[in-house]
Amino acid sequence: MTMLVTGGAGFIGSNFIRFMLDRHDGLRIVNLDKLTYAGNLDNLADIGCDPRYEFVRGDIRDAALVAGILEHVQGVVHFAAETHVDRSIVSGGEFVLTDVHGTYTLLEAVRSRPEIEFFLHVSTDEVYGSRDRGFFKETAALNPSSPYSASKVGADRLAHAFHVTYGTPALIVRPSNNYGPFQYPEKFIPLFTTNAMEDKPLPLYGKGRNVRDWLHVEDNCRAIETVIRRGEAGQAYNVGANDERFNIDVAKRIVGLLGKPAGLIKFVPDRLGHDRRYAVDCAKLKGLGWKREVDFEKGLEATVRWYVDNRDWWLKIKEKSAEYKAFYENYYKDRK
Repeated sequence: MTMLVTGGAGFIGSNFIRFMLDRHDGLRIVNLDKLTYAGNLDNLADIGCDPRYEFVRGDIRDAALVAGILEHVQGVVHFAAETHVDRSIVSGGEFVLTDVHGTYTLLEAVRSRPEIEFFLHVSTDEVYGSRDRGFFKETAALNPSSPYSASKVGADRLAHAFHVTYGTPALIVRPSNNYGPFQYPEKFIPLFTTNAMEDKPLPLYGKGRNVRDWLHVEDNCRAIETVIRRGEAGQAYNVGANDERFNIDVAKRIVGLLGKPAGLIKFVPDRLGHDRRYAVDCAKLKGLGWKREVDFEKGLEATVRWYVDNRDWWLKIKEKSAEYKAFYENYYKDRK
């Protein structure tokens, strides 16, 4: 089989490509990525010469390019998206264009290729919004709180609608917060880890009492593989570790692992529309045979160690990326 992976130079996409090539000798993967600020071919340097892997630089909104690629593939896993909530609050237009219109372009191309066996859309648990207690099932109403999560709802429902209307073999996964190696250092765990390594402040929103369910990227990759193999077209599947943590506790654990003082944690004004808690019921996915394998404490320790051992990887981004520096200097200057 030849599989198209969109956004494969990003964090989860690159981990998924490596995971699948390691497990499936007969698989060929085409990675379509625009290489925006978070796309990084260094994430896949170790497999760049693998004859089963091909990289194509391009935009998922380029209908002609997408159609040409789909002539040679039998399945699609769609990661490509703008994903950072803070950026969507500052400027949400690109989120709508990429996440919604980009997904529509892909689905339109898939619709004309009956030989494609599946289109798996990677959504997010943030489509449900916040919940103080209990857990969201896949049938719960979608109630997004940020421009980012609203754009993901649009893409999520487009995938479902194309299945209902045209019979497109669409599958949807809604994972909780991922962490692990190669995550762009604007997200919580890599930002706090790398800032602590540099003895820089760790900007924690509000009082750090927001709750997140942390899912190791390898467990998410296993979930996606499981849904491809055993999932039912037209269905959505929650993916979570069911291991909730307060953000303040994760921050304290990170500085503890690095032997840094807790005083590096600096509380900043809360994010606009900040969801307090995400929590999903994963019984449906577990019914397909999936289960979490990476314990959070061990996974976090291994992730922190990865950033310690791969300093050159993240320094290239944080110190040499003018785009990264410009965004964060402007975003945090009034939040100290």
